[in-house]
Amino acid sequence: MAGTPHGFARRTRGVHSNSRHGAALRKGYAMHIRRFPAAMLATIMLSAAILGAADKNSYRVTILVSNEAGEAPVLDPKLVNAWGIAASATSPWWVADNGTGYSTIYTGAGAKAALEVVVPGAPTGIVAYGGTQFQVAPGKPARFTFASEDGTISAWSPMADPTHAVVMVSDPGSIYKGLAVHGDVLFTTDFAECAVETFDGAWMEFDTPGGFQDSSIPANYCPFGIQAVGSSIFVTYALKGGKDDVAGQGHGFVREFDDNGNLLAQVADHGGLNSPWGIAMAPPDFGRFGGCLLVGNFGDGKINAYCLDDEGAFHPQGALRQARKPVVIDGLWGIGFGNNRGSGPSNVLYFAAGPDDETNGYFGKIEFVP
Repeated sequence: MAGTPHGFARRTRGVHSNSRHGAALRKGYAMHIRRFPAAMLATIMLSAAILGAADKNSYRVTILVSNEAGEAPVLDPKLVNAWGIAASATSPWWVADNGTGYSTIYTGAGAKAALEVVVPGAPTGIVAYGGTQFQVAPGKPARFTFASEDGTISAWSPMADPTHAVVMVSDPGSIYKGLAVHGDVLFTTDFAECAVETFDGAWMEFDTPGGFQDSSIPANYCPFGIQAVGSSIFVTYALKGGKDDVAGQGHGFVREFDDNGNLLAQVADHGGLNSPWGIAMAPPDFGRFGGCLLVGNFGDGKINAYCLDDEGAFHPQGALRQARKPVVIDGLWGIGFGNNRGSGPSNVLYFAAGPDDETNGYFGKIEFVP
């Protein structure tokens, strides 16, 4: 949200309220203000508003973990093309390592857990689940689930296999780029089929009444990222070029649906979008963009904010900035806020990335700097 203007105060040295001389000075000062050119006064007030907003749009990026020596305090060779991130209400972050076929686990401070989970295929999206459905084996529900570019959905349960995710859905013709969960339903973005697909708690695919359709989106843009926020399902769209996206300024759409696939809002078209994938709703104490929807671009590494007006419509509010320049994270994928437990503070934005054309990996954080 836009920052409030800073107040201006003039000090009148030696002027007292019970002084006739002081009263005369104050009268003259008031007349001076009234005669001040309106255009110049408006310019000053606008500048103050801009400065106030700029002060609240100051963020600090910290790389916590990387596969490259010297890039971060923690070195992890398995963190290659780090894609989706997920955490339960209490857990650390689980990261889908697309380049190595693992999920590695980190606290909000960047400390690595000893557990490493093998994930079939090239994992992309990941979700945490705390219910009783999505069983990996009878009586053993999934706790983390992964989609992959190989058309598989795999699930991990510590009671089934503590170090391996197990394939529960396999469709070799699909390319799953993203994964979300709401209640006992999984939502995937199938880039090959250019569709959002849904699965029930028994791992069976089913059709939703709305079908996640919006006729205003061109046919060559396909569902790319997906995230459940409250009861809504947000879907990002990227320009399709074979099996992957085609990056470029304005290449993207964002839509909000209900869990039945009915369109709720056309959040963003083109503009600052560039192969958008990551989605997160900022808490109120995240600076200028507190309470706004954050959309991370894979194409150019920027994070743009879209804020709701009083009518419930989203409006672009610009990009997160660091040192008065847009935050840019090469190969940016997943973004999410901490849980105030294992995954860090709830007002800190965490991210995963695959820099250098997805050949390396980052896990890091973005903090608002008051």
